[in-house]
Amino acid sequence: MTGPQGDEELRVTVRVKPGASRTTVGGRHGDRLVVAVTAKPVDGKATEAALRAVAEAFGVSRSSVTLVTGATSRDKVIGIAGPGQALASRLDELLRR
Repeated sequence: MTGPQGDEELRVTVRVKPGASRTTVGGRHGDRLVVAVTAKPVDGKATEAALRAVAEAFGVSRSSVTLVTGATSRDKVIGIAGPGQALASRLDELLRR
């Protein structure tokens, strides 16, 4: 998928772990990228924290990261807009942590 500035959208399946002692992005839960956040799963706070953490981990702005599915689930699909090859390389790095 191509975005407004010619960027591509990478879809990433993540497993959110709310209530963690610190926010981290990396590792695997099955085939999903693990996103641990300090926020509690109340009123979408953990989801928003996860989206911010993913944006930071991929080096893109928060507005480049969208929730595709999973608003109330720990398993979510997130869309990340940016240069396709760079995003895919970063995803590989994060999954290996």
